[in-house]
Amino acid sequence: MYREDSRYDDRPWEVYQFPEAYLSRASQMVGDWVIFMEPVKAGRKGYHAVGKVEQITPDPRNAGMRLAIIDPTSYLEFDRNVPFQVSGNYPERSVLNEADKVSGRAQSAVRTIPDADFNRIIALGLDAGDELLPRTDTESSAQAVAEEQAPYQLEQDRTQMLTLRTVRDRIFRTVVLKAYDRRCAFTGFQFINGGGRAEVEAAHIKSVSAKGPDVVQNGLALSGTVHWMFDRGLLTVAEDRRILLSNQINDVDGVRKILLPNGHAKFPDSPKDQPDPRFMQWHRDNCFKGVALN
Repeated sequence: MYREDSRYDDRPWEVYQFPEAYLSRASQMVGDWVIFMEPVKAGRKGYHAVGKVEQITPDPRNAGMRLAIIDPTSYLEFDRNVPFQVSGNYPERSVLNEADKVSGRAQSAVRTIPDADFNRIIALGLDAGDELLPRTDTESSAQAVAEEQAPYQLEQDRTQMLTLRTVRDRIFRTVVLKAYDRRCAFTGFQFINGGGRAEVEAAHIKSVSAKGPDVVQNGLALSGTVHWMFDRGLLTVAEDRRILLSNQINDVDGVRKILLPNGHAKFPDSPKDQPDPRFMQWHRDNCFKGVALN
């Protein structure tokens, strides 16, 4: 379970902090996939993301706590949040007792789930599952979780789907463009074609090759030209959101003309969707070329 206002030191795409009391249960998850769920009392997100646990270590700053280290390249938000229950039906059936009532197990912040529950939630949360795997009755809608689950013969394929770059790029683009209202963070352009598709692209701040995660906090909505320049280190963003231009740009005046008049990047209003400063620092230190112009 994960909530954004948690008192724990959680960055779900990197680390999940939990009490040592859950260690034996959490240890079973090392090297395996986990699903992140927002507690029912905290909000409506329900099951909303998936990631892979690399290792579990003691928390060096907090005795009695442990840290589950998440592979940042594995973390993936769902296309659509999956509720804990819909009209009395539960995707995670292992929380039900013999009387089909929710048991106390559902209150555990860290708990194991059967493969069938995992696959059911993934199928409901990711549109990509409909395209890449055979459909079953239980995958067709949230209401269908009440029907008898057809046996899954492709559990391995389900987890392999989570690593496909085509799937991850599509979902990353969806969450980033939604956060930025399909508007370029550097130019303010919001070009939409006749089919309703935005011209703007989703750029990783910390690159995928450097294990940058596919999360909105590691993304910028950028028009094609500035995306190309950003990836090649000709543009970056300072701590105060100023757009920095490299002295290696051959047409500085032309670039300045297309940037926002105040010279600052426009980030989402919601703090939780804004770039993580550590990713921006990584881009300045590892990608930006030459010297920043005044």
